[in-house]
Amino acid sequence: MDSAVENNVTAATEAESGENQATEKSKKRKRWTSSDWTLFLMASLSVVFLAVFAYAPLYGLILAFKDGDGYLNISQAITQAPFCGFDNFIEFFNDPEVGNIMLNTLGLNVLQLLINFPCPIIFAVLTAELISDVFKKTVQTVTFFPHFISWAVFGGIFLSLLDFDTGIVNTALYNLGLISEKKDILGDPNAFWWIIIGTSLLKGMGWGSVIYVAAIAAIPQELYEAAKIDGANRFHKIMYITIPSIAPTITLFFILSIGGILNNGIEHIWVFQNINNIDRSEVLDTYIYKYAFSKDYGMRYSYTTAIGIIKSLVSLLLLVGGNFVCKKISGKGIY
Repeated sequence: MDSAVENNVTAATEAESGENQATEKSKKRKRWTSSDWTLFLMASLSVVFLAVFAYAPLYGLILAFKDGDGYLNISQAITQAPFCGFDNFIEFFNDPEVGNIMLNTLGLNVLQLLINFPCPIIFAVLTAELISDVFKKTVQTVTFFPHFISWAVFGGIFLSLLDFDTGIVNTALYNLGLISEKKDILGDPNAFWWIIIGTSLLKGMGWGSVIYVAAIAAIPQELYEAAKIDGANRFHKIMYITIPSIAPTITLFFILSIGGILNNGIEHIWVFQNINNIDRSEVLDTYIYKYAFSKDYGMRYSYTTAIGIIKSLVSLLLLVGGNFVCKKISGKGIY
Protein backbone atom coordinates (compact mmCIF):
# COMPACT_ATOMS: atom_id res chain seq x y z
CA MET A 1 0.00 0.00 0.00
CA ASP A 2 2.78 2.38 0.94
CA SER A 3 4.70 1.56 -2.22
CA ALA A 4 1.63 2.33 -4.33
CA VAL A 5 1.26 5.71 -2.64
CA GLU A 6 4.95 6.43 -3.19
CA ASN A 7 4.62 5.49 -6.86
CA ASN A 8 1.63 7.83 -7.25
CA VAL A 9 3.49 10.68 -5.55
CA THR A 10 6.55 10.07 -7.75
CA ALA A 11 4.40 10.02 -10.87
CA ALA A 12 2.65 13.24 -9.86
CA THR A 13 5.99 14.93 -9.16
CA GLU A 14 7.40 13.86 -12.51
CA ALA A 15 4.26 15.07 -14.27
CA GLU A 16 4.48 18.43 -12.51
CA SER A 17 8.18 18.83 -13.36
CA GLY A 18 7.39 17.91 -16.95
CA GLU A 19 4.71 20.58 -17.08
CA ASN A 20 7.12 23.16 -15.58
CA GLN A 21 9.77 22.30 -18.17
CA ALA A 22 7.19 22.59 -20.94
CA THR A 23 6.08 25.96 -19.56
CA GLU A 24 9.67 27.18 -19.38
CA LYS A 25 10.31 26.06 -22.96
CA SER A 26 7.17 27.83 -24.13
CA LYS A 27 8.27 30.97 -22.35
CA LYS A 28 11.66 30.74 -24.03
CA ARG A 29 10.01 30.33 -27.41
CA LYS A 30 7.65 33.25 -26.80
CA ARG A 31 8.04 35.89 -29.49
CA TRP A 32 8.13 39.58 -28.76
CA THR A 33 4.87 41.41 -29.27
CA SER A 34 4.47 44.98 -30.51
CA SER A 35 4.24 46.12 -26.88
CA ASP A 36 7.58 44.48 -26.08
CA TRP A 37 9.23 46.21 -29.02
CA THR A 38 7.71 49.54 -27.98
CA LEU A 39 9.12 49.22 -24.47
CA PHE A 40 12.49 48.18 -25.87
CA LEU A 41 12.65 51.20 -28.16
CA MET A 42 11.64 53.55 -25.32
CA ALA A 43 14.37 52.12 -23.10
CA SER A 44 16.88 52.37 -25.96
CA LEU A 45 16.27 56.11 -26.25
CA SER A 46 17.64 56.65 -22.75
CA VAL A 47 20.73 54.64 -23.63
CA VAL A 48 21.25 56.68 -26.80
CA PHE A 49 20.77 59.89 -24.83
CA LEU A 50 23.43 58.89 -22.29
CA ALA A 51 25.78 57.76 -25.04
CA VAL A 52 25.48 61.03 -26.99
CA PHE A 53 25.33 63.58 -24.18
CA ALA A 54 27.16 61.86 -21.31
CA TYR A 55 29.78 59.46 -22.67
CA ALA A 56 30.71 60.84 -26.10
CA PRO A 57 31.78 64.24 -24.69
CA LEU A 58 34.23 62.46 -22.36
CA TYR A 59 36.59 62.36 -25.33
CA GLY A 60 36.99 66.11 -24.88
CA LEU A 61 38.60 65.60 -21.46
CA ILE A 62 41.86 65.11 -23.31
CA LEU A 63 41.92 68.91 -23.64
CA ALA A 64 42.94 69.13 -19.98
CA PHE A 65 46.29 67.60 -20.89
CA LYS A 66 46.84 69.72 -24.00
CA ASP A 67 47.72 73.34 -24.70
CA GLY A 68 44.48 74.08 -26.54
CA ASP A 69 43.80 77.55 -25.17
CA GLY A 70 42.78 80.17 -27.71
CA TYR A 71 41.71 77.77 -30.46
CA LEU A 72 38.57 78.90 -32.25
CA ASN A 73 37.77 75.34 -33.29
CA ILE A 74 37.42 72.91 -30.37
CA SER A 75 37.86 69.88 -32.64
CA GLN A 76 41.20 71.26 -33.84
CA ALA A 77 42.23 71.92 -30.25
CA ILE A 78 41.50 68.31 -29.32
CA THR A 79 43.28 66.77 -32.30
CA GLN A 80 46.08 69.24 -33.12
CA ALA A 81 47.05 70.98 -29.87
CA PRO A 82 50.33 69.75 -28.33
CA PHE A 83 50.33 67.81 -25.06
CA CYS A 84 51.41 69.72 -21.96
CA GLY A 85 50.99 67.10 -19.25
CA PHE A 86 49.64 68.38 -15.95
CA ASP A 87 50.59 72.03 -16.55
CA ASN A 88 46.96 73.19 -16.53
CA PHE A 89 46.31 71.49 -13.20
CA ILE A 90 49.45 72.96 -11.66
CA GLU A 91 48.55 76.44 -12.91
CA PHE A 92 45.13 76.25 -11.28
CA PHE A 93 46.54 75.31 -7.88
CA ASN A 94 49.15 78.08 -8.16
CA ASP A 95 46.53 80.72 -9.02
CA PRO A 96 46.36 83.24 -6.11
CA GLU A 97 42.59 83.61 -6.66
CA VAL A 98 41.89 79.93 -5.99
CA GLY A 99 41.80 80.29 -2.21
CA ASN A 100 39.10 82.96 -2.27
CA ILE A 101 37.14 81.17 -4.99
CA MET A 102 37.08 77.89 -3.05
CA LEU A 103 36.13 79.75 0.13
CA ASN A 104 33.16 81.33 -1.64
CA THR A 105 32.15 78.06 -3.31
CA LEU A 106 32.34 75.90 -0.20
CA GLY A 107 31.09 78.57 2.23
CA LEU A 108 28.01 79.38 0.17
CA ASN A 109 27.17 75.73 -0.50
CA VAL A 110 27.66 74.65 3.12
CA LEU A 111 25.32 77.41 4.27
CA GLN A 112 22.78 76.39 1.65
CA LEU A 113 23.10 72.77 2.79
CA LEU A 114 22.48 73.75 6.41
CA ILE A 115 19.60 76.14 5.67
CA ASN A 116 18.03 75.21 2.33
CA PHE A 117 18.22 71.42 2.64
CA PRO A 118 15.97 70.95 5.70
CA CYS A 119 13.45 73.64 4.67
CA PRO A 120 11.68 71.56 1.95
CA ILE A 121 11.44 68.67 4.43
CA ILE A 122 9.86 70.88 7.09
CA PHE A 123 7.56 72.44 4.50
CA ALA A 124 6.44 69.02 3.23
CA VAL A 125 5.69 67.82 6.77
CA LEU A 126 3.70 70.97 7.56
CA THR A 127 1.83 70.74 4.25
CA ALA A 128 0.88 67.13 4.98
CA GLU A 129 -0.63 68.25 8.29
CA LEU A 130 -3.08 70.64 6.62
CA ILE A 131 -6.65 69.48 7.02
CA SER A 132 -8.28 71.33 4.11
CA ASP A 133 -7.41 69.74 0.75
CA VAL A 134 -8.34 72.94 -1.09
CA PHE A 135 -6.02 75.05 1.05
CA LYS A 136 -3.28 72.43 0.74
CA LYS A 137 -3.44 72.45 -3.07
CA THR A 138 -3.47 76.24 -3.10
CA VAL A 139 -0.35 76.41 -0.95
CA GLN A 140 1.43 73.84 -3.11
CA THR A 141 0.51 75.64 -6.35
CA VAL A 142 1.71 79.00 -5.04
CA THR A 143 5.01 77.59 -3.76
CA PHE A 144 5.67 75.43 -6.85
CA PHE A 145 5.17 78.29 -9.30
CA PRO A 146 8.53 80.11 -8.80
CA HIS A 147 10.39 76.97 -9.88
CA PHE A 148 9.07 77.38 -13.42
CA ILE A 149 10.31 80.97 -13.73
CA SER A 150 13.80 81.43 -15.14
CA TRP A 151 16.49 83.02 -13.00
CA ALA A 152 16.72 85.89 -15.47
CA VAL A 153 13.12 86.83 -14.66
CA PHE A 154 12.99 85.76 -11.01
CA GLY A 155 16.34 87.37 -10.25
CA GLY A 156 15.33 90.50 -12.16
CA ILE A 157 12.37 90.92 -9.80
CA PHE A 158 14.69 90.97 -6.81
CA LEU A 159 17.14 93.26 -8.59
CA SER A 160 14.27 95.74 -8.87
CA LEU A 161 13.19 95.25 -5.26
CA LEU A 162 16.73 95.69 -3.90
CA ASP A 163 17.80 98.54 -6.20
CA PHE A 164 19.65 101.36 -4.43
CA ASP A 165 17.58 104.21 -5.84
CA THR A 166 14.17 102.80 -6.75
CA GLY A 167 14.02 99.53 -4.79
CA ILE A 168 11.05 99.17 -2.46
CA VAL A 169 13.16 97.47 0.21
CA ASN A 170 15.56 100.37 0.63
CA THR A 171 12.74 102.89 0.51
CA ALA A 172 10.63 101.00 3.09
CA LEU A 173 13.52 100.54 5.51
CA TYR A 174 14.46 104.22 5.21
CA ASN A 175 10.89 105.48 5.68
CA LEU A 176 10.39 103.25 8.71
CA GLY A 177 13.52 104.67 10.28
CA LEU A 178 15.29 101.31 10.43
CA ILE A 179 18.26 102.71 8.49
CA SER A 180 19.62 106.23 8.53
CA GLU A 181 20.57 106.18 4.84
CA LYS A 182 19.94 103.94 1.88
CA LYS A 183 22.36 101.04 1.43
CA ASP A 184 23.68 99.42 -1.71
CA ILE A 185 22.42 95.94 -0.84
CA LEU A 186 23.21 94.46 -4.25
CA GLY A 187 26.77 95.80 -4.15
CA ASP A 188 27.49 94.79 -0.55
CA PRO A 189 29.82 91.74 -0.54
CA ASN A 190 28.64 90.76 2.95
CA ALA A 191 25.01 90.63 1.80
CA PHE A 192 25.62 88.59 -1.35
CA TRP A 193 25.55 85.13 0.26
CA TRP A 194 22.30 85.89 2.08
CA ILE A 195 20.70 87.17 -1.12
CA ILE A 196 21.64 83.92 -2.89
CA ILE A 197 20.40 81.76 -0.01
CA GLY A 198 17.14 83.69 0.35
CA THR A 199 16.27 83.75 -3.34
CA SER A 200 17.16 80.09 -3.88
CA LEU A 201 14.98 79.17 -0.90
CA LEU A 202 12.01 81.13 -2.21
CA LYS A 203 12.39 79.68 -5.69
CA GLY A 204 13.12 76.07 -4.83
CA MET A 205 11.49 75.23 -1.49
CA GLY A 206 8.07 74.34 -2.88
CA TRP A 207 9.38 72.26 -5.76
CA GLY A 208 11.99 70.63 -3.53
CA SER A 209 9.25 69.41 -1.22
CA VAL A 210 7.44 67.44 -3.97
CA ILE A 211 9.38 64.22 -3.44
CA TYR A 212 8.94 64.43 0.32
CA VAL A 213 5.20 65.06 -0.04
CA ALA A 214 4.99 61.92 -2.20
CA ALA A 215 6.99 59.93 0.35
CA ILE A 216 4.69 61.08 3.18
CA ALA A 217 1.60 60.20 1.14
CA ALA A 218 2.91 56.62 0.82
CA ILE A 219 3.02 56.10 4.60
CA PRO A 220 0.24 53.67 5.68
CA GLN A 221 -2.53 55.52 7.50
CA GLU A 222 -2.92 52.59 9.88
CA LEU A 223 0.25 53.71 11.62
CA TYR A 224 -1.23 57.13 12.40
CA GLU A 225 -4.52 55.59 13.52
CA ALA A 226 -2.73 53.18 15.87
CA ALA A 227 -0.64 56.04 17.27
CA LYS A 228 -3.78 58.11 17.83
CA ILE A 229 -5.36 55.26 19.79
CA ASP A 230 -2.21 55.11 21.93
CA GLY A 231 -2.63 58.81 22.73
CA ALA A 232 -0.02 60.31 20.37
CA ASN A 233 -0.49 63.93 19.35
CA ARG A 234 0.52 65.51 16.02
CA PHE A 235 4.06 66.21 17.15
CA HIS A 236 4.54 62.60 18.26
CA LYS A 237 3.21 61.33 14.93
CA ILE A 238 5.64 63.55 13.04
CA MET A 239 8.66 62.59 15.14
CA TYR A 240 8.01 58.85 15.46
CA ILE A 241 6.17 58.00 12.23
CA THR A 242 6.58 60.62 9.49
CA ILE A 243 10.28 61.46 9.86
CA PRO A 244 11.49 57.83 10.27
CA SER A 245 9.33 56.74 7.32
CA ILE A 246 10.85 59.29 4.94
CA ALA A 247 14.38 58.92 6.35
CA PRO A 248 15.63 56.87 3.33
CA THR A 249 14.49 59.65 0.97
CA ILE A 250 16.13 62.31 3.14
CA THR A 251 19.37 60.30 3.23
CA LEU A 252 19.39 59.87 -0.55
CA PHE A 253 19.01 63.58 -1.26
CA PHE A 254 21.46 64.52 1.49
CA ILE A 255 24.17 62.35 -0.05
CA LEU A 256 23.46 63.80 -3.50
CA SER A 257 23.64 67.32 -2.03
CA ILE A 258 27.05 66.55 -0.54
CA GLY A 259 28.24 65.26 -3.91
CA GLY A 260 27.17 68.51 -5.56
CA ILE A 261 28.69 70.81 -2.96
CA LEU A 262 30.99 72.39 -5.57
CA ASN A 263 28.08 73.28 -7.87
CA ASN A 264 26.56 76.72 -7.34
CA GLY A 265 24.46 77.15 -10.45
CA ILE A 266 25.92 79.84 -12.66
CA GLU A 267 22.52 81.09 -13.88
CA HIS A 268 21.69 82.06 -10.28
CA ILE A 269 25.03 83.62 -9.31
CA TRP A 270 25.41 85.46 -12.61
CA VAL A 271 22.20 87.45 -12.10
CA PHE A 272 23.36 89.04 -8.83
CA GLN A 273 27.11 89.24 -9.47
CA ASN A 274 28.61 92.68 -10.07
CA ILE A 275 31.97 94.40 -9.78
CA ASN A 276 31.24 95.56 -6.22
CA ASN A 277 30.49 92.15 -4.72
CA ILE A 278 32.98 90.16 -6.83
CA ASP A 279 35.05 89.28 -3.73
CA ARG A 280 32.18 87.18 -2.38
CA SER A 281 30.36 86.27 -5.59
CA GLU A 282 33.20 84.71 -7.59
CA VAL A 283 32.70 80.94 -7.30
CA LEU A 284 34.09 78.00 -9.21
CA ASP A 285 31.30 77.93 -11.80
CA THR A 286 31.59 81.63 -12.69
CA TYR A 287 35.38 81.35 -12.74
CA ILE A 288 35.23 78.45 -15.23
CA TYR A 289 32.67 80.25 -17.40
CA LYS A 290 34.72 83.45 -17.62
CA TYR A 291 37.97 81.74 -18.51
CA ALA A 292 36.33 79.38 -21.00
CA PHE A 293 34.09 81.71 -22.99
CA SER A 294 35.30 85.27 -22.44
CA LYS A 295 37.76 86.79 -24.89
CA ASP A 296 39.04 89.02 -22.08
CA TYR A 297 40.36 85.90 -20.32
CA GLY A 298 41.73 84.25 -23.47
CA MET A 299 39.10 81.53 -24.06
CA ARG A 300 41.16 79.00 -22.12
CA TYR A 301 39.49 75.72 -23.01
CA SER A 302 42.26 73.44 -21.76
CA TYR A 303 42.67 75.29 -18.48
CA THR A 304 38.96 75.20 -17.66
CA THR A 305 38.68 71.53 -18.71
CA ALA A 306 41.36 70.71 -16.17
CA ILE A 307 39.40 72.60 -13.50
CA GLY A 308 36.27 70.69 -14.49
CA ILE A 309 38.08 67.36 -14.01
CA ILE A 310 39.30 68.43 -10.57
CA LYS A 311 35.77 69.47 -9.67
CA SER A 312 34.32 66.14 -10.86
CA LEU A 313 36.88 64.08 -8.95
CA VAL A 314 36.26 65.99 -5.72
CA SER A 315 32.49 65.60 -6.19
CA LEU A 316 32.92 61.85 -6.70
CA LEU A 317 35.01 61.54 -3.54
CA LEU A 318 32.45 63.55 -1.57
CA LEU A 319 29.63 61.37 -2.90
CA VAL A 320 31.39 58.12 -1.99
CA GLY A 321 32.51 59.49 1.38
CA GLY A 322 29.05 60.84 2.20
CA ASN A 323 27.46 57.53 1.32
CA PHE A 324 29.98 55.66 3.49
CA VAL A 325 29.41 57.91 6.52
CA CYS A 326 25.61 57.79 6.17
CA LYS A 327 25.66 53.98 5.99
CA LYS A 328 27.85 53.82 9.09
CA ILE A 329 25.62 56.20 11.06
CA SER A 330 22.10 55.34 9.89
CA GLY A 331 22.55 52.12 7.94
CA LYS A 332 21.05 53.76 4.84
CA GLY A 333 22.78 54.94 1.66
CA ILE A 334 22.57 55.10 -2.10
CA TYR A 335 24.26 51.73 -2.56
